[in-house]
Amino acid sequence: MSMQDYFESTRGTGVLATANAEGKVDVAIYARPHFIDADTIAFIMRDRLTHANLQSNPHAAYLFHQAEGGYKGKRLYLTKVGEETDPEKIAGIRRREKQMTGETSEAEAQFLVTFRIDKVRPLVGDDEAT
Repeated sequence: MSMQDYFESTRGTGVLATANAEGKVDVAIYARPHFIDADTIAFIMRDRLTHANLQSNPHAAYLFHQAEGGYKGKRLYLTKVGEETDPEKIAGIRRREKQMTGETSEAEAQFLVTFRIDKVRPLVGDDEAT
């Protein structure tokens, strides 16, 4: 199963971890990633701490815990490769509205932040996932 198929067919909870240039860490709940291609994903972000951290440090980690099956899921190690603010592009790529956060403010800035997937590992263990 491809990574895109996995994320489109698997329910669970995602957490995105970032750090600023000084190494101060932040974690935030995020929806499943949007796949651009097999090696590139994107998240839609607000202008908050996660987005601010990525301005000074392009590295992030995304942890996905499957809803069923105990300690199953994926850990993705990421590097930011781009960012867009085009509202039409963001609306076109959005799969789910109001997931996890409820109503959204149209006045608040949104960013489509793209990442290269550097490494994939299972939720538990040291082996790299296939």
